[in-house]
Amino acid sequence: MILTDKEILDQIEKGTIVVKPFERKCLGTNSYDVHLGKTLALYKDEILDARKHNEIELFEIPEEGYVLEPDKLYLGVTFEYTETHSHVPFLEGKSSVGRLGIDIHATAGKGDVGFCNYWTLEISVKQPVRVYAGMPIGQLIYFEIKGDVEVLYNKKPNAKYNPKANVPVESMMFRNQF
Repeated sequence: MILTDKEILDQIEKGTIVVKPFERKCLGTNSYDVHLGKTLALYKDEILDARKHNEIELFEIPEEGYVLEPDKLYLGVTFEYTETHSHVPFLEGKSSVGRLGIDIHATAGKGDVGFCNYWTLEISVKQPVRVYAGMPIGQLIYFEIKGDVEVLYNKKPNAKYNPKANVPVESMMFRNQF
C-alpha cells in the first residue's frame, strides 16, 4: 500500500520518515517531491568495468544551468537527505521531467528499509536539455511493509551505500564477489 499525504506527515511526525529540508509545498497527494542537488558527476573512463572501481569526476551545476547530452551517463544527487525506517521508499521521476526526455534512474528506483542518505541519480537524456540545481527532479513514494525487518539497511555491515554523501556516488559493484 502506498502512503497518502496525511500518512506521510504522520510518519514524519513519528520520525519513521525523515526529509531534510522538509517543505510542506513539496508534499503531493501520495508522494514527496525532491530536487536536483548542485553536484553532477561523469565517469572518467569511456569504458566501465564491473570488476574495478570506476572513478568519477564531480562538478557543480553553474547558475545558468548545465546542458546534459545524450549518450552520456550523469550521476546526480538529490538536494534532500532522507531516512526511511519503516517503509520502502521508491524514487520516480516527475512527469514534467520525463516529458523533457530526462530519465533519473536506470535501475535503482527502490530504496531499502533503513536507507538514510541522499539519493544518487542515474541521469540520461534523449536529446540535449539544460538542467538547474534546485529544480524538481523526482518524487518519493512510500510503501508499507509486511513483517519485521531482520537487519535495516543502515545497520548492514556490507551495505555499499551507507556512508552519508551529499554528492553523487559511483557504482560499488566492484565490491561484489563474482
